[in-house]
Amino acid sequence: MILQLGVQQQAIQGIHNAASPDGIDLLLKGGWILVPIAIISLLTCYLIIVKFIEIRRYTKPEPNLVVAFHGYLKQGDVGQAVATLKAGNSSYSRIFYHATRSIGKPIKEVESSIETAAQIEMNKMSKDLHYLGLFAGIAPMLGFIGTIAGVIKIFYDISLSDNISIGIISGGLYQKMISSGLGLIVGVIAYSGYHMLSIMIDKYMNRVEEDAFEFINIIEQN
Repeated sequence: MILQLGVQQQAIQGIHNAASPDGIDLLLKGGWILVPIAIISLLTCYLIIVKFIEIRRYTKPEPNLVVAFHGYLKQGDVGQAVATLKAGNSSYSRIFYHATRSIGKPIKEVESSIETAAQIEMNKMSKDLHYLGLFAGIAPMLGFIGTIAGVIKIFYDISLSDNISIGIISGGLYQKMISSGLGLIVGVIAYSGYHMLSIMIDKYMNRVEEDAFEFINIIEQN
């Protein structure tokens, strides 16, 4: 009896393994639409990684530079303040380098210089981010198109064979739903990456605005 149960369990397990394709086989059943989805997924991952590294480099804090810069400003040594910023290698140093060179002009012009420099730096950091927003919209749509195309084919095959078997319908449908699932996954990754990077930029620009306010106060006092 125990031996028979063991044989039956092995047989059931064998049937289950045969009926359950592995991950690669399952993906291949998704159809041709998976090719553009796969390309978009690679581009999405590449953009997220590259832009993350780039934004981190632009927004890298330089506490020693900021302390030295503010110290020279409070002393009224504009030349040393400009030299300190020129030696920096961040978005902060570039923004306030242009602003410091405007010292002596009306405050409105100094503020305008800060705004212009900050906008230029923000544009650099935001470059190509719109592609992630585009991928976030396209990937799910491609997946949906693949599923709809698969459903159309299923019903076309049924019309030719005149066979409305549940096995035929469900077997073809689950394969075509793969494209929708993968499209949604890629879309979520692109959407999340876009907003994560945008939040990084926004937080940095808020910090620049605070420093710009302090900068204006210092030069007004001098």
